[in-house]
Amino acid sequence: MNNHLKNLVKSHWEEETCGTRYGAATSRKLWLTEIEKTRYEIEPYVLDFADFKSGQGKKVLEIGVGAGVDFSNWIKCGAIATGVDLTEAAIKLANERVKSTLHPSPFTLLVADAENLPFQDNQFDIVYSWGVLHHTPDTPRAFAQAFRVIKQGGHLKAMVYHVNSWTGFMLWVRYCLLKGKPWRGLKYAIFHHLESPGTKAYTTKEMHEMLAQIGFKNIHLSTKLCAGDLLNIKPSAKYKSGIYKIIWALYPRRLVKLLGDRFGLNLLIRAQKS
Repeated sequence: MNNHLKNLVKSHWEEETCGTRYGAATSRKLWLTEIEKTRYEIEPYVLDFADFKSGQGKKVLEIGVGAGVDFSNWIKCGAIATGVDLTEAAIKLANERVKSTLHPSPFTLLVADAENLPFQDNQFDIVYSWGVLHHTPDTPRAFAQAFRVIKQGGHLKAMVYHVNSWTGFMLWVRYCLLKGKPWRGLKYAIFHHLESPGTKAYTTKEMHEMLAQIGFKNIHLSTKLCAGDLLNIKPSAKYKSGIYKIIWALYPRRLVKLLGDRFGLNLLIRAQKS
């Protein structure tokens, strides 16, 4: 079952590498620039969270490079960076992005599975993963693999999805409540209808318990509103009909912002292997 689900996840992201939806320019160079610009415009706190300069001179592993925007910034800031992704499409795109500019630092990119990282123990000072580990079928195993390859005293910086979120609620209304099955909760709606098949989301308590059981210390968790919570995202094909255009236009973004990050989809994780 896990292999079948993983193949579905891989197929989904091979078809559309995360973040590429925001590039519209016909020039390849401008297209790459648009993707990076939009990434940090819609979720500007990524920059503070990642703190790319903290990777200078350190060995950094990024799990799930996507379009390679963050990975390129690790390299620009002097990290000795390694990036992995389940899809050939992401690795090809990340390579293109990095090689399109001059960088002084060495880097490695390869296709690999987050649940079976091809590295020896205690290799990296920082393991970074933004919006990836909730997609793999065995998320606890993926976090355990991250723990294994981090050096003693090294750090994990990751984002996974938070179940009690505006995005989760909207999906529950659309795919559970309006279908007459309100007993199917937010986790069900996210699992079946958010991005690739089998996407998971966690409460802060669940994530803290998982990380602590694996062995992480100094665990700090916080939630943040994302572009999906604010419907500031470019809709995918299934959300481009007339009714969705009305919802996008009338959505109460100011109210959602006023209520703060408590119900944000993005669950930010900082932890240490000590």
